[in-house]
Parts: sequence; C-alpha cells; structure tokens
Amino acid sequence: MNSKEVVIDTNFFMVPFQFNVDIITELENKLPSYKLTTPSFVINELKGLKNNNKGKVRLNANLALKLANSSKVEIKDISLLENETVDDALLRVSEVLATNDIELKNRAKDKGITVVYLRQKKYIAVEGKI
Repeated sequence: MNSKEVVIDTNFFMVPFQFNVDIITELENKLPSYKLTTPSFVINELKGLKNNNKGKVRLNANLALKLANSSKVEIKDISLLENETVDDALLRVSEVLATNDIELKNRAKDKGITVVYLRQKKYIAVEGKI
C-alpha cells in the first residue's frame, strides 16, 4: 500500500458505534492528505462478526460494514497469505494503521508502523511518523 494511506482495521470500524466518535471525519481532519483504505480481509472479518453474533456485536458489525463500504473508504482487494492471521496481514500491508487493538498497536509500533487510535474514548491520536 502506498504511504499516503491509512489502513483501517476491524475494531476501528466499530469505534463510532461503541464510543460515538465519527472516525471518518476525525481521520480526515487529523490526516487530510491521506486516503482511507481497508483490506478485503477486514471486510470478511466484519461479515463474520455480523453473521456469527447476536445483539450489540451483530448490530455494530453491520453498521461498521456500512461505514467500510461508504464512498469515504477504499476497499483494497488483498488476501491473507497461507497460515497468515488478520493481524499479521495488517502489519504486512500498513505504513499507517488505524486500530484500537492494544497488542496489534504495540506490534505495529515495534515494526515502525505509524498507529492511529482512539484516545480517552473521545478523540483520535497518532503515534509515529506522518
């Protein structure tokens, strides 16, 4: 992926529905020259959450899918490699990664990947080089 892209992971798409934060507007304001993207395997993970859960998780996953499929986010056709986890694939394709997953965030920082995350359940913060 090119360096002017923010790759959005599965749990980051859930932020608006968990914390009432408009991630798209926040990302556009914080990183105006960056294109918002997500890999197709994240879309598949959201579909799995929607289809295999009930209640709030299912509702949030459905809303997250609508957000991911909006005109503001470009879906990249990227497949998982054999035996590759979603997290490993995100680390492989990202230079700037939007995630709230603490373990993934730490792994990304260790690899020199810039991380965008929700701070204090209110606003988006960036850690790393932009």
